[in-house]
Amino acid sequence: QVQLVESGGGLVQAGDSLRLSCTASGLSFGDYAMGWFRQPPGKEREFVAEINWSDSPTYSPEAIKGRFTISRDNAKNTVSLQIVNLKPEDTADYFCAARRRGGSSYYYRPSEYNYWGRGIRVTVSA
Repeated sequence: QVQLVESGGGLVQAGDSLRLSCTASGLSFGDYAMGWFRQPPGKEREFVAEINWSDSPTYSPEAIKGRFTISRDNAKNTVSLQIVNLKPEDTADYFCAARRRGGSSYYYRPSEYNYWGRGIRVTVSA
């Protein structure tokens, strides 16, 4: 069975940094692009970043400003998201997701991803 398990969330203060990790099992990790999405309370799930099979990252307009860094370690079947200078508006449930190699280029669409983690909560206090 395919499982994606996020870790590293919690309660932090504005200005802090945080590193989220996701460990995948049950799939051929190198055949999937790995993405991060987030869903703020009461809002729709939104794309944050994706890293493809050749370690090429793609970021959302917010993430591309420099506060977010995505990386993957194929030897460990993990993908990480480093967030610095956390802001209250970063408060959300964060999800990792896997998109099979050879699929469409709509990386920002949740529907394009084959597998999802359960999500992990990040709460940023002002």
